[in-house]
Amino acid sequence: MAAETNKAYRITKEEKSRQRIAMWKRVKQDRVLYLILLVPIIYLIIFKYVPMAGNVLAFRKFKIGGSMFGVEWQGLKYFKLFITDSTFWDVFSNTLLLSVLNLVFGFPIPIILALLLNELKNKTGKRVVQTITYLPKFLSTVVVVSMLQTLLSPSTGAINVFLNKLGLESIYFLNISAWFRPVYIISDIWQFMGWNSILYLTALTNVDPQLYEAAAIDGAGRWKQTLHVTIPGILPTIVITLILSTGSVLSVGFEKVLLLYTSNTMDVADVISTYTYRMGIVNSQYSYTTAVGLFQGVINLIIISFVNHISRKTTETSLW
Repeated sequence: MAAETNKAYRITKEEKSRQRIAMWKRVKQDRVLYLILLVPIIYLIIFKYVPMAGNVLAFRKFKIGGSMFGVEWQGLKYFKLFITDSTFWDVFSNTLLLSVLNLVFGFPIPIILALLLNELKNKTGKRVVQTITYLPKFLSTVVVVSMLQTLLSPSTGAINVFLNKLGLESIYFLNISAWFRPVYIISDIWQFMGWNSILYLTALTNVDPQLYEAAAIDGAGRWKQTLHVTIPGILPTIVITLILSTGSVLSVGFEKVLLLYTSNTMDVADVISTYTYRMGIVNSQYSYTTAVGLFQGVINLIIISFVNHISRKTTETSLW
């Protein structure tokens, strides 16, 4: 019995040794791929994980010229300061509302675009549409805002010129609070809908063509095929992207808001990112803004964890 046990142990040990050798052979064969993978890993470590150490400033008093980790322990002082600041909660509600509206109106558009492109049989036309919708993604925020300012100019902007020809008065879109959110959301949809549709187009290529054939035999038209074959086929991709989108619900783009807002639209345009910029960089309240940023990150984590849990229970698709 003991001899058989020793033999089995030797076999197991030899098998593990063979597996280890085979693994290193595969690593050696794919060394170029691993080297390519090393670049984003190093980037994430240096620019994402290492800066996390700076979150300690949320609990310590920072002085210019002193230690980068602060000089005096303050506990939850800075958290109490912004929680009791009414201005912060105005900024918080602006951020949340802008993000939710952007998610509600912006999230379905790339899916619809991908479904429409999938129905195009003319390959040349499909490529043209894809190119036109992809290009805005590669424009810098400064260029996009400059285009908006030109387009929406009250005197020479194309939209106001058209309104004047209809006998209507010009509207100063960028100087009216009621227009800030529509302008921001529409420009965001225009800039990113093509790029975001790539993921869904890729998912559509993985839908089994035989399912369409079976649906056609059963008498299903294109609309029913889309509802009962296409959308269920890409549903896992939709769910994953929705979860990821909710995880950044308090992270409204800083650059576009900063370039778009004016003193007249400040009441609806001021978001957490511009608030932390103003308090941190302009007013030099580094520990205070670190506490705000940490609070923002924790809330995002709670939201994405909650949505992920709901998704796992309802659709059996989740990030973890």
